Amino acid sequence: MDGTARYLKNVMGLWVFNEAVRTWREQGLELSYRELDAAAAAADPLRTVVDINDPVFFDPGDMAARIDDYAIRTGQPRPRSIGEYVRCIDDSLALAYRRAVREASELSGKHVGVLHMVGGGISNRLLCQLAADATGLRVVAGPAEGTALGNIVVAARGAGLIEGDLTALRQLVRNSSDITEYAPDPTAAAGWDAAERQLFG
Repeated sequence: MDGTARYLKNVMGLWVFNEAVRTWREQGLELSYRELDAAAAAADPLRTVVDINDPVFFDPGDMAARIDDYAIRTGQPRPRSIGEYVRCIDDSLALAYRRAVREASELSGKHVGVLHMVGGGISNRLLCQLAADATGLRVVAGPAEGTALGNIVVAARGAGLIEGDLTALRQLVRNSSDITEYAPDPTAAAGWDAAERQLFG
């Protein structure tokens, strides 16, 4: 848009989490998202991490069983509770974000100063904080409907209903949305470094 280039790197979203929840509900475990997030927040950090972009997690199915298999294969402890499975998924997503941001920075030759998170996942405050901790970047979370709002403002500009360049359109979306910011915990960096080395060398 407006002569810019958009770098796109697919990173697993909440698919693994949603499939795990679906399987647990089929097994009769009815837990709210709030209860799952609280259980994850209470679990030990970085106890078990997986490469969330591994093809083993692409197909529908029992994600907890696949996490077990991955943990055994990589010499890690298996999660012992639903909270630990959810924490594993959250930690693994944050680790994937860390690697994707670094790759984008290296390929573009540009410094990344802030990580923007949009979509339904921003309701998971733990995941947003973990993303900040893993990347070492300030996270700006919101809007929840980023794609829809972006399309609306571009279409409105095309129809002559609003004016402005890309920066102005972004500011309009920001001013129309609830935004939450997360600061990275500087003491967390060593743990993320160790987790990345364990999985990827």
